[in-house]
Amino acid sequence: MSKAFKLFFAVVVLPLVVTVGCAHMPGGIAPSSTPLEGKTYVELGEATGTDSAVYLFGLIPITGSNTTPDALSDALASSNGDALINVTVESYCQYFFIVSRVVTTVHGNAIKFQK
Repeated sequence: MSKAFKLFFAVVVLPLVVTVGCAHMPGGIAPSSTPLEGKTYVELGEATGTDSAVYLFGLIPITGSNTTPDALSDALASSNGDALINVTVESYCQYFFIVSRVVTTVHGNAIKFQK
């Protein structure tokens, strides 16, 4: 083996192999997904939405993006709501050898504005 290959292996490949697994990252908490001042609303119940992306070697995207707005839209679509209150967001990563998946989840109580 060449010296350059050994150096590459020690600096890049070995740390990647050691860090394989799963990671969970808290995202945040917000009172609502949109301003509520002066608006009346009805609570519809709990809503959850997710968005995810799959990567090859942790770098090359295989599927679409993984964004919080898309996860929020999924939560609102599943509940037929206009907004969420008591919102929490979290993300986690799953690693499967050469493929990884990053997931963002939005939880909250769906509301519908009254006209």
